[in-house]
Amino acid sequence: MALKKSELYSSLWKSCDELRGGMDASQYKDYVLVLLFVKYVSDKYAGHPDALLVVPPDGSFADMVKLKNDKEIGDKINKLIGRLADANESLKGAINVADFNDEEKLGKGKEMVDRLTRLVGIFEGLDFGGNRAGGDDLLGDAYEYLMRHFATESGKSKGQFYTPAEVSRTMALVLEMGKASNAGQSIYDPTCGSGSLLLKAHDEAKHRTGLDLAIYGQEMDNATSALARMNMVLHDCPTAEIWQANTLASPHFTNKEGGLRTFDFVLANPPFSNKAWTSGLNPAEDSYGRFEYGIPPAKNGDYAFLLHILKSLKSTGRAAVILPHGVLFRGGAEAAIRTRLVKQGYLKGIVGLPANLFYGTGIPACIIVMDKAGAAGRKGIFMIDASKVFIKDGNKNRLRAQDIHRIVDTFVRQQEVPKYARMVPLAEIEGNDFNLNLPRYIDGSEPEDLQDIEAHLLGGIPEADVDGLAPYWQVLPGVRAELFAAANRVGYWQTRVDAAQVKPAIFGHAEFRAFQASVTALFDHWREWAAPVLTGLQQGLHPNALIEDLSERLLATFRSDAAVASLVDPYGVYQYLMDYWDETLHDDAWMISADGWQALQDGKPNVDLIPPDLVVARYFAADRKAIDELEAQREALARQLEELEEEHGGEGGLLFEAQTDKGKLTRGSVKARLAATQEGGADVAVPGEIDMLRQYLELIEQEAAAARKVKDAGKALDARVAARYKQLAPADIQQLVVHDKWLAALRTRVDGELDRVSQALAGRVKQLAERYARPLPQLAEEVAALSAKVDEHLRKMGFAW
Repeated sequence: MALKKSELYSSLWKSCDELRGGMDASQYKDYVLVLLFVKYVSDKYAGHPDALLVVPPDGSFADMVKLKNDKEIGDKINKLIGRLADANESLKGAINVADFNDEEKLGKGKEMVDRLTRLVGIFEGLDFGGNRAGGDDLLGDAYEYLMRHFATESGKSKGQFYTPAEVSRTMALVLEMGKASNAGQSIYDPTCGSGSLLLKAHDEAKHRTGLDLAIYGQEMDNATSALARMNMVLHDCPTAEIWQANTLASPHFTNKEGGLRTFDFVLANPPFSNKAWTSGLNPAEDSYGRFEYGIPPAKNGDYAFLLHILKSLKSTGRAAVILPHGVLFRGGAEAAIRTRLVKQGYLKGIVGLPANLFYGTGIPACIIVMDKAGAAGRKGIFMIDASKVFIKDGNKNRLRAQDIHRIVDTFVRQQEVPKYARMVPLAEIEGNDFNLNLPRYIDGSEPEDLQDIEAHLLGGIPEADVDGLAPYWQVLPGVRAELFAAANRVGYWQTRVDAAQVKPAIFGHAEFRAFQASVTALFDHWREWAAPVLTGLQQGLHPNALIEDLSERLLATFRSDAAVASLVDPYGVYQYLMDYWDETLHDDAWMISADGWQALQDGKPNVDLIPPDLVVARYFAADRKAIDELEAQREALARQLEELEEEHGGEGGLLFEAQTDKGKLTRGSVKARLAATQEGGADVAVPGEIDMLRQYLELIEQEAAAARKVKDAGKALDARVAARYKQLAPADIQQLVVHDKWLAALRTRVDGELDRVSQALAGRVKQLAERYARPLPQLAEEVAALSAKVDEHLRKMGFAW
């Protein structure tokens, strides 16, 4: 049975629960990732003599399972992992960093045995051995999930080992890794952390070109460099070279002449504003010639890393570096270095990112893009202010798929977008003393919603406010004429419809219906292409390749109609698909990749892929309608009971004495009161009480009978649905899943975008209408009239002043 993404995530996070309490996330991540690594390597390479990694006897995860409940489980796991490391030179010092026999972290005696036994048992339930082509995608996603959560829980001071996957992907795409031209090209990260930047760049190049570029990384922290080495193996890059040392003081990758080795692509997220960057280094006598453009301030290493990266680039190399915004405008030595870099033409672009994206800091950062190949002829620097495009995700901000796509498209095309992006000529930069602070060149502020004093005095809606809705009027000119008419003076308008009727007027207008039809036609055009692609999915499909094809085609489709795109953001529609992918479609695609179109799993209905409601809607709609009618009858009887209780259940009411001690009316309490008040009973009934009790009891019986009918009909339907699953052919499953589930859900979301368009227009029109509906003279008259009424009432009451 296929391992779902959500199930894998749940299992991995459950393993973390076993370790919480004895240590913080910055420590227990090592235990979890080592076990994930051993399990993955064992499943993938054990028993394969030609495998890239050797899994020795007594060094596999299966051998670890044998240690469950062993009194010496901690020590024996350490030895097992040591055997695996000794059998592979590349793993020494990488996987044996966590001590599984540490009593302070894992407990003593039975506590340690039980904890490690449960931990091994969690990973025992995962199977990476049967993965097809999409399996590594799933593992990679799971690894990113763990790293993100580890970084979140590790806190500000210990989360710097991880660059958010969205930022890593943005950098790889901005560098156009998909245009790698030969297998001899290389990727380098001088501060590689856990290796996420290197892997995103490598994966992008391999996915686009099939080229397996060489990976090189250096990381100062021992545990983090070990993490990176494991990460490389988990992502099927076991030949990557990761070195542990201080990059600035002891760069490992050098050439035969003793200079720095150069690379085709460099990506980096160095520590921000490192105050100790000169430790072990005399910049004035740097043997690698990295500071020819100036020596950075002694207490701020941002430009030290940037200059190291520049020196590590080939003459045709490109780099993307994350640095704090201060590098764009700080003065002194940094200003001198910045000026020389701009004049040399090395800076191709700057992308300003939202604040609070990173786990080590909340300050805003930017991506500095350098390109040596085009330096000589560079006439400007392309700048993007993407600081406002993000979504809140817990206590951090996060780039969405649409934000990444918008940044990359704009940068690669060098497309100028008002308030977002522009090519800034070098002459303009020089005029600003080579200050590169983005607000100097891109005004991303929202226009102020100004109040018109004349309109408040004399009424009418200012023409400037009506013209401010120009994007709508370009597509819906008739709607403007429907909503607005000229006022009694030039430059002002008045509404033709009441505020409450604005939205119906928009929805009912022929132009809006035509616009709605255009949007529907675009989606239907994409759906006609997507349906055969989706129904044609087979075992072994690549889920990540599938979503790229689907999403790019959807984006291109909605871009193709300029009128629609002016009101319906194509990137927003693209995001609907990406959200649905994360919520549902990815798990479904992974299930199909592993098992094919299966209506049953382990002999039971595959309700994850085919929810029962879909089967009911397509095959048993009449049964569902009959049950709904029975439920409506039951609810009607229940309402009658509620009404009688509300009317007669209060103190002194006909049903008051029939209540239980807790103030409830039940079948038993009503029958007991009826028996007590009837002839020969102990109590005397008030007039009408016996009839009311009989009526209420009859309704209880009817409601119970109706509920039994609903329950019995529901059980019968469930049985028919379960039987139907066994009869579903692949074509039936595809109809249910592709058309009734996937495409129907996406259609609903696109329809919601139409609601958003109409709501936005209607909301603004109503706001303007209400803002200027009562001009000051009218308000003054109303106040005067009300004041006169108050005075008159006071005089009648004998008060005067």
